[in-house]
Amino acid sequence: MSESEQQKEEPVAATPTEEQEVETAEGTTTETEAVTAEPVEEAVEEKAAEPEPTEEKEGEEGEEEGEEIEVVEERLYTIPLRHAWVVTPRGQRAPRAARDVRNFVARHMKAEEVAISNEVNEVLWQRGINKPPRKIKIRAVKDKEGKVVVYSPKAA
Repeated sequence: MSESEQQKEEPVAATPTEEQEVETAEGTTTETEAVTAEPVEEAVEEKAAEPEPTEEKEGEEGEEEGEEIEVVEERLYTIPLRHAWVVTPRGQRAPRAARDVRNFVARHMKAEEVAISNEVNEVLWQRGINKPPRKIKIRAVKDKEGKVVVYSPKAA
């Protein structure tokens, strides 16, 4: 075969091509698609057809989007963490302090489930595993389902 015959047998794409990665059950594969003006216009129309996100109500700190916490009870506590210092070995004090906060709030708020916010956790771990704070101020919020969430106190 001559070079001109080989060129005639190979199909030539009239439009530019674009490679896209497609994830399948076997793994990631690459597919080549012809790019035309029509899909681009459809994509623009699809974006315009999507509903705009509505403004969410401002609620409690750290709550998930779309959920509202109905506050049944809210209390402020200063929790002594001396137990984490006196009884616990040096390398386990911060985890012990977190457990002590959880147990204290569960006992005083009469709750089965207690969640500690990231802010309070960061305060407990601020100086590392060996030196948690001697005491900590918290704000405990109980919802109607009995779940308690521990936050840092509101700034006055």
